[in-house]
Amino acid sequence: MSTAGTDPIRDYIVQDFLSGEDAEDLTDDFDLIESTVVNSLGLVRLISWISETYGIPVDDIPLEPAAYRTLADIRRFVDEAAPAAV
Repeated sequence: MSTAGTDPIRDYIVQDFLSGEDAEDLTDDFDLIESTVVNSLGLVRLISWISETYGIPVDDIPLEPAAYRTLADIRRFVDEAAPAAV
């Protein structure tokens, strides 16, 4: 698991969705949707943050929750989409 400051996606989830609380259980395969860490409004915020942070046009970002189920899913999408957005 990443430590604070080395993983901007994890840091964002901890800060904005867990209010900076202890995130020891937030592993790469932790289900953010099923656990309701990220709800429907949170999904909109997350998509907006991804677009702004990584320069990925919103039109190129999937809207289905399954794309954001885990930190690993989010990282995989960003890794694949960010270079194409440059």
